[in-house]
Amino acid sequence: MQENPTPTPIPPVAPMASVGASIWSALSWVRDLAFSVLIAVILIVFIYQPVKVEGTSMMPTLTDQERIFINKFTYHFGLGSIERGDMVVFWFPLDPTKSYIKRVIAIPGDKVYIDAGQVVVNGHALTEDYVPEDYHDRVSWEEHLVPPAEYFVLGDHRSSSSDSRAWGFVKREAIYGKAVFVYWPLKNMGRLR
Repeated sequence: MQENPTPTPIPPVAPMASVGASIWSALSWVRDLAFSVLIAVILIVFIYQPVKVEGTSMMPTLTDQERIFINKFTYHFGLGSIERGDMVVFWFPLDPTKSYIKRVIAIPGDKVYIDAGQVVVNGHALTEDYVPEDYHDRVSWEEHLVPPAEYFVLGDHRSSSSDSRAWGFVKREAIYGKAVFVYWPLKNMGRLR
């Protein structure tokens, strides 16, 4: 006589609701990832752009190979005006394929000159705490009136900077960003002033 074999247990089948929930969970993860990528692209393209500093003309404020974020939104959409003291990124007037970063010293309508390294704007000598004594030079530059929609810019490292003293004013349409934040190296991380 043959014994009845023990039936093999059948594994439980996941209910359809559970399969649907798994698919929905995966789809929502993909949706969240796509949304995050979209937000990152919008931030980088329209608002903040990471850039690498090349050169020493903005030392000690910015050093060679430092990584910073620039705000492109403020100037592009006219939400903020370019002010004296702003560190701006612009297309170099003599070669628009290159970007430069400098500090705005004089704005449209200002009278500016330099007397043996001392910058004078509208008759007032500037106090420039961001330029250490070792970085000053003794160059003079005759008085000029800054034309409409143009800016006079200088590097903080005056003795090694190619700036408005050498190649003139920067047109407003060439300025596309304001330096706002250092993110690398980590020891220098922080907001720029």
